Amino acid sequence: MSPESTPRRATPERMVEIPAGKIILRDEGTATNWKAEVGAFRLAPYPVTRELYRAVRGEAPASPAGPRTPVTEVSWKEAVLFCNLLSQATGFEPCYSMGEDPDGQDVVCDWEADGYRLPSEAEWEYACRAGTSGVRYGELDEIAWYRENSGGEVHDVATRAPNAWGLHDMIGNVWEWCWDVYDPKVYGPYRVFRGGGAHDQPRGCRASCRRKSHPTFRVDDLGFRLARSL
Repeated sequence: MSPESTPRRATPERMVEIPAGKIILRDEGTATNWKAEVGAFRLAPYPVTRELYRAVRGEAPASPAGPRTPVTEVSWKEAVLFCNLLSQATGFEPCYSMGEDPDGQDVVCDWEADGYRLPSEAEWEYACRAGTSGVRYGELDEIAWYRENSGGEVHDVATRAPNAWGLHDMIGNVWEWCWDVYDPKVYGPYRVFRGGGAHDQPRGCRASCRRKSHPTFRVDDLGFRLARSL
């Protein structure tokens, strides 16, 4: 995509339709499993890039990384705002209503809206696995940029092998924010992120690996991916 491309050209026609199904998620810290049903939805084939973020917001967080790398240094709250702005720019109904709570606990998602949103944690892992049940959907060096092959930096999206559903970078390159609160009783407003990043060891680059942080947290290996309801 060239820098002058519009948000409309950049995303809607490229999203992958994910079929409905079920997924068993696991939290290793508490040794807890739970089952989730996932309705059919659309998911972007790779994380939001710096060029798309700039096209929508007018600027991107400062970084030496190129325009086709995943945007990073974006908080959960900023990712939610981006989704609404992209929805408005492309003629869709925004999914999120937002207030002034610094912890983002007043953000409400309309799952029936046709605009862009973050995937739920269950949607994310279900799409990542693409029908597989192993630690990850392929050989790590083939599917992911991680500590052993990344050179300590994020890489252009879609330069590693996709999973069976055509999704790239679900493992490695950057972690990805999800909608869900991690554990409100223990961690309050902390939100989930998934997938492992360019600085991570193999243990962090697994389909089931869960991490969390405050919704205002920003770091150089954490981005996000777009979803839409069907």
